[in-house]
Amino acid sequence: MNLTANTIFIPGATSGIGLALALRLQAAGNTVVIGGRRTAVLEQLATEHGLGTVTIDTTDAASVLAARDRLLSEHPDLNVLVAMAGVMDAEDVRGAGFLPTAERIVETNINGPLRLIAAFIEHLQTRPDATLMTVSSGLAHTPLAFTPTYNGSKAFIHQYSETIRLQLAGTSVRVVELVPPAVQTELMPGNSVNEHFMPLDAFVDEVMALLESQPDATEILVETVKFLRFAEVEGRYAATVAAINAAG
Repeated sequence: MNLTANTIFIPGATSGIGLALALRLQAAGNTVVIGGRRTAVLEQLATEHGLGTVTIDTTDAASVLAARDRLLSEHPDLNVLVAMAGVMDAEDVRGAGFLPTAERIVETNINGPLRLIAAFIEHLQTRPDATLMTVSSGLAHTPLAFTPTYNGSKAFIHQYSETIRLQLAGTSVRVVELVPPAVQTELMPGNSVNEHFMPLDAFVDEVMALLESQPDATEILVETVKFLRFAEVEGRYAATVAAINAAG
């Protein structure tokens, strides 16, 4: 994707990777609108950073459509959607009690991006240079034992991205998959201070550099995530699974 002069919508961007990416893209010369459920937080971020904001709950189909209508009314030149929607929780499938957690993860991590894509894909195809960015995870390729549904949801996003890229070939829409490693955010409590995770600023620095140097890339892979992304194809899958689950 081009790194400047875009109009970009990033839902789920009131904190963590989404917010950090929004601020970097804004600084690169783009108009950036962020979305989230917490109106007070959105107002604060608009005041502090000058970001556009829209209230949206990606688990609610009506909320997604209302946000879409408002965005396209105010920003008809919108040409980049970052379909970022993710929650991560531990589960233990040895008892049936895991199901509500699993269903919540699926509703957010799979159905949320599907709703966003369905809402915006026809508009994106009217723009001469459009990008649809999905957000998966290194855990789509090498699983962490205590987050089975999260791993599976991100594996879905990876394969879905690969497939819709085939369908959208020949249109104006590029499909780019962002594949984060473990990053210092509060995706799970305490992760933002985990010294073994990649610092958020370093991650976004590398992502921006890759977007600039590889404008035609289909996957954005920082160096750290390649340990997980290519474990199977490089013949070290079992050892990598054992390594990342050693603490458990």
